[in-house]
Amino acid sequence: MAKNTVSMDKLISLAKQRGFIFQSSEIYGGFAGGYDLGPLGVALAENIKNLWRKKFIQERDDVVALDSGILMASKTWEASGHISNFSDPLTECKKCHKRFRADHLEEDGVTDCPECGGELTEPKQFNLMFQTHAGPTQDKDSVVYLRPETAQGIFVNFDNVLQSSRMKVPFGIAQIGKAFRNEITFRNFIFRVREFEQMELEYFVKPGEDEEQFKYWRQFCMDFLTNDIGLKKENAHFRDHEKEELSHYSKSTTDIEYDYPFGTKELWGIANRTDYDLKQHSDHSGKKLEYRDPHSNEVFTPFVIEPSVGVSRLLLAVLVDAYDVVEGGRSTTTDANKEEEVVLRLHPAIAPVQVAVFPLSKKKELQDRAQGIAKVLRADFRVQYDESGSIGRRYRRQDEIGTLHCVTIDFDSLEDKKVTVRHRDTMEQERVAIEELTDYIKESASNIST
Repeated sequence: MAKNTVSMDKLISLAKQRGFIFQSSEIYGGFAGGYDLGPLGVALAENIKNLWRKKFIQERDDVVALDSGILMASKTWEASGHISNFSDPLTECKKCHKRFRADHLEEDGVTDCPECGGELTEPKQFNLMFQTHAGPTQDKDSVVYLRPETAQGIFVNFDNVLQSSRMKVPFGIAQIGKAFRNEITFRNFIFRVREFEQMELEYFVKPGEDEEQFKYWRQFCMDFLTNDIGLKKENAHFRDHEKEELSHYSKSTTDIEYDYPFGTKELWGIANRTDYDLKQHSDHSGKKLEYRDPHSNEVFTPFVIEPSVGVSRLLLAVLVDAYDVVEGGRSTTTDANKEEEVVLRLHPAIAPVQVAVFPLSKKKELQDRAQGIAKVLRADFRVQYDESGSIGRRYRRQDEIGTLHCVTIDFDSLEDKKVTVRHRDTMEQERVAIEELTDYIKESASNIST
């Protein structure tokens, strides 16, 4: 069972109110399974992606980046098996004619229609790929698909990357990109959607060395989640797939599952895909996707270790993990009737706003000084300037979006060249010299991350 008990309704409300996530096409009644990232959602997602790039590509000399196209030749999906095998069981209510994923109903122990209680049909397989046409005609020869995963773009470019970058096995190709799945039913906010972004690595290894590399990347991904992203260790767990649940291409697979409020669900998948994909594309294209060892001259088809995580699922896990409710509020007054307050305790590396700058009042001299300080801080931090409302109200807004430090410029600041810095997690306030402010915030953020 999930350890996180945060109300999803309250989390969704906060996400909309503070500009993290909006329902897609809301003014037209919404688009099922579609969500838009607001200003803070974009910032949070970009911080997560940039940190992934840093850890999986930038800090390594054995991984290079790729950005393959969303539309690809249909033969790609024939070779990968998606056209014939990429499907989910669909069942329909005989009374209200609404459709559901049969495996989801089975998970929930539901045998009748969850909407009206009617009898359900026997499940039929439903292909999850979005189909469209390329070119001026719409016939079978112009059919193309929106990619359901980014991995195949990496596999078909294996030889191009190998020849142009002169990488040596073991090496990886990493990609962040959109993927699309025509999901039948939706549940749990942004956990399962039709359009999503994947952060995916295909790491090519010599056969026989695959299990060692599989174990390495399994732990690397967990460390990234808990050490770099800041997820609580007690909320993330390894689950190894049993033999009967392995995909047809997989020798071994481990899910990193997360304790969402709606249950413990898959967050990150790490799979040993063997040499299946490269051999499939070799057979279908006639182009041998192989590797020649420059020292031994041995030729072989590499095995592939694939860690793959969805940005939206990770973003949701981050919001859930950081969401904290302080009963009675965080005011220094002793008001027993004060309502609860929300604090997003985001890791400093991914917080959309690291520093908020406030003038104590709207007096021009304070505004000018505050805006000047905000401009200087933007060279090193993600900064938000706010002069609207009481200081207490401004603190609360920043707590709700996870801002690490609030800097207040008051009339004393004009004389003593100092500002008041408030810390998100402790609410402690300190007077800090303006000239020392950047170094002070850097050190403070470092202490939070450790």
